[in-house]
Amino acid sequence: MKIIIVGCGKVGVTLADKLNGENHDIVLIDLNAEKLRAITDSIDVMGVAGNGAVYQTQIEAGIQEADLMIATTNSDELNMLCCLIAKKAGNCHTIARIRNPEYSSEIHYFQEELNLSLAINPELAAANEIAKLLRFPSAIKIDTFAKGRLELLKFRIPERSSLDGMKILEVGQKLRCNVLICVIERGRQVIIPDGNISLQVGDKISFIGSHKDSMDFFRKVGVATNGVQSVLIVGGGRVTYYLARLLQDTKIKLKIIERDLARCQELSELLPEAMIIHGDGSDQQLLLEEGISQADAFASLTGFDEENIMLSLYAATKSNAKLITKVNRIAFEDVIDSLNLGSIIYPKLITADSILQYVRAMQNSLGSNIETLYKIADDQVEALEFRVGKDAPMIGIPLEKLRLKRNLLVAGISRNRKSIMPRGKDTLEPGDSVIIVTANKGLKDLKDILI
Repeated sequence: MKIIIVGCGKVGVTLADKLNGENHDIVLIDLNAEKLRAITDSIDVMGVAGNGAVYQTQIEAGIQEADLMIATTNSDELNMLCCLIAKKAGNCHTIARIRNPEYSSEIHYFQEELNLSLAINPELAAANEIAKLLRFPSAIKIDTFAKGRLELLKFRIPERSSLDGMKILEVGQKLRCNVLICVIERGRQVIIPDGNISLQVGDKISFIGSHKDSMDFFRKVGVATNGVQSVLIVGGGRVTYYLARLLQDTKIKLKIIERDLARCQELSELLPEAMIIHGDGSDQQLLLEEGISQADAFASLTGFDEENIMLSLYAATKSNAKLITKVNRIAFEDVIDSLNLGSIIYPKLITADSILQYVRAMQNSLGSNIETLYKIADDQVEALEFRVGKDAPMIGIPLEKLRLKRNLLVAGISRNRKSIMPRGKDTLEPGDSVIIVTANKGLKDLKDILI
């Protein structure tokens, strides 16, 4: 497909790289010609220097032949205008990044009136991910499928765990729990396991199950399942605001440290339930005075990656709190993952996954629409949710008789609001939601799981 991306910021460049990797024809538009040259030298994409909201610039970029326009500049209004012009000039699909909290309650109105295909908010998406982690603090990452009925959770096997040395096929038998282990990360090795692989201390495992079954599994392997009661947050930006709004109906006590006085006053009006503290979150004495040692969770959500990383490393020395670290710019994922930073939140990657999901759904041919897409294990594995269409070629055939690609698991089925952990005799039926976990990149349609 031909895709035009307006804006060469973090999200725009990440998208260009990922979509280019899936063999799409990408054109980038940005006012900064020098930045464009640097990007087009490193990624095989076209660049057009100019204002993406100008009709002539879009024509030069090829909007009349484009399938999709994605506007990711720092201005919500400019993004919406870019999409409006693209719709008139090229009649293509349009996606706008809209981040301002004032617009968050009007997203559906904008989508309808501007005929947007998708409106994305990276900070709200990040806040949603953090809220899920606070509910299940033992998990490093939580992804949801089938409208929340199935969850994919990642956690590290601790020392002296009953899972150490246990084979995958023994997990269900010995623990009597209804979950499916889909991915094992062992050092730099990523494994889509079969039943004969043994688990080891230090493995990061991703497993899928209903919320109830996931809780049961954690209890049986001796992992705490209690949600957090208190959170200390450093940084009072948009992610923090959205997170506080998401948690306002819970019993979680929020304490927010922000160094900008005007922002503190604004937050105290917007978030009356939270305690807002004016101060420097990198001041170790302040952190100790505000109870970093007693907090159930600590989230470093400032606008500076380096500060967030250092704060989480410090918190790890003073507390057993659940750690959450926001990283926006730094690209050394291997180094970051080796540090004790708890759950690492990448807003730009969350946004990119949402758009990749939409792009692949546009390419779908059999009506087996991609409902959800997540990248896991440092982008080496994808977890996808498909809606089974009535013409899907595998309908009614037992899973054990399907010729599935290597390094691929049918990890879960949701049928009539019921969750099924699939076995060999199970079948896929029209209307099912099916979760596929695979190391094969670029699945666009359910038929792609077959050899």
